[in-house]
Amino acid sequence: MGIKSFKQRLPTPAIPNDPPRRRPIRQQPQWSLTEYVCTAGPHDRPFEERHDRVSVALVTSGTFRYRTDTGEGILYPGAFLLGNAGACYECGHEHSQGDRCLALHIDRELFAEVASGASGSHRSQFRTALLPALSQFTAMSVSLLQPSPSLLTLEESIFTLIETVVCAAVTNHTPPRRPRPVATRRIPRVLEYIDAGLQGNLNLMELSSMAQMSKYHFLRTFKHATGLTPHQYVLGRRLRRAATALRATQTPIARIAADEGFGDLSTFNHTFRRVMGLTPSAFRSSQH
Repeated sequence: MGIKSFKQRLPTPAIPNDPPRRRPIRQQPQWSLTEYVCTAGPHDRPFEERHDRVSVALVTSGTFRYRTDTGEGILYPGAFLLGNAGACYECGHEHSQGDRCLALHIDRELFAEVASGASGSHRSQFRTALLPALSQFTAMSVSLLQPSPSLLTLEESIFTLIETVVCAAVTNHTPPRRPRPVATRRIPRVLEYIDAGLQGNLNLMELSSMAQMSKYHFLRTFKHATGLTPHQYVLGRRLRRAATALRATQTPIARIAADEGFGDLSTFNHTFRRVMGLTPSAFRSSQH
């Protein structure tokens, strides 16, 4: 799917938007790690571009619509954007304002080598446009947001990320499809509402009312748009925020658990260990 077909299917607002701001984090001959900050909103034109290298981008804040030749969907914090080298793509904020992403750009040859080792296949292109915020990415996402000063450690983490993404992309491959119009309009607002209220006691009635749907219809629509149930999304966001706080601060673990909306410390400890593979205290003291 090319840029021309994108333009035929979307109205183009009159106001142009500035390109996303780039902050290089680490540059190597075969890969680079860059943060992108986009301030576009509903009145800006969709951003049209081409992936020069293979791209794996973690969304760290905000929501936006992503479309490429392998499909399209709504991207949100914790989800991964996937792009094949040479593929055209489009990002739009028709129903949201701004986003921030951490993007890993990889040379075709390196990606093909790692992908082949991970999957046992010589196929070296993504067949899906995005990955939901799966639990196996939680610890890796936190590490990516706080890259190690050691190049050796960082490269090991990057190769592990590529392997995990490749395997997950094969498992989660579905035929290209457009998000339902109701999801494109309403789910980004719900995601922003959830992020603003993570410390509170969110419930299905509250979220479905925000989306102007019945509880059952909201559950189906939310999962179709994000690949997760509302509970899975909320739990993942809370765990990533808690993990970041454990690494970045010396705040007591019990306080972090309470601040991130966990009902009690024992529930937090059990859930954190199940998802992250380490207790909160061990995760805080780990160096990877």
